[in-house]
Amino acid sequence: MRQTRGVREIHVIGIGAGDPDQLTLQAVKAMRSTDVFFLLDKGEAKADLTRLRRDMLDAHLPEGAYRVVEARDPERDRAAGGPAYSPAVGDWRSARADLYERMISEELDEDRTGAFLVWGDPALYDSTIGILEEVLERGRVAFAYDVVPGVSSVSALVARHRTGLSRVARPVQITTGRRLAEGFPEGVDDVVVMLDAHQAFRAYADQDVDIYWGAYIGTPDEILVSGPLAEAAPRIERLRAEARERKGWIMDTYLLRRRPAEG
Repeated sequence: MRQTRGVREIHVIGIGAGDPDQLTLQAVKAMRSTDVFFLLDKGEAKADLTRLRRDMLDAHLPEGAYRVVEARDPERDRAAGGPAYSPAVGDWRSARADLYERMISEELDEDRTGAFLVWGDPALYDSTIGILEEVLERGRVAFAYDVVPGVSSVSALVARHRTGLSRVARPVQITTGRRLAEGFPEGVDDVVVMLDAHQAFRAYADQDVDIYWGAYIGTPDEILVSGPLAEAAPRIERLRAEARERKGWIMDTYLLRRRPAEG
């Protein structure tokens, strides 16, 4: 990021899927050049997500060398479905943009650098970049920003299962549980699914499909299951329900892989 005199600077830093060892050297360098870190409080149930971020800061930065500003994350209407889903997400992102705008304008002086610590890779299924662009488009606060890539939950998942993301001469698609529920993508045999609150994989348990599933990847609570979907699905459902009950939240990702036709 090129320093611009008189303009605030923002780092959007990918911090990996949860393992502190997944921080890249570039991420640590960006953290060490930051004056103010902006953290979103997601409530008591997800307090360990904030704690993990603070642990990373403590591990890599001198005490007292930075400031942390916390704010409560706006609530999203998670009951909205169908045609109401996209407007609900848009309203939530705009509420976050209001919050980011206030935090940057009130808590970050000009010629100073702030940062958002983003799980995984900020370029993959994260809203931070789009929200910062919305703030800039409003024109009420000026800043420059850069993006530091991180280890995504997708790459961490396949690495933990000791498999590859794609196969020779075959495409791979990354999608959401909401989209998977509409049907297995046409012409694709390897599908990575994120943000699946309703376990859409169950619809394919009668097909020749293997699953590589992981929850809390890269953390001490990590759970991994793999195998034929028909056999693995009941176990995943049970483990997922138990983990959600125990922790109050769950982040999971999985790869569905069609087996090649015999003959």
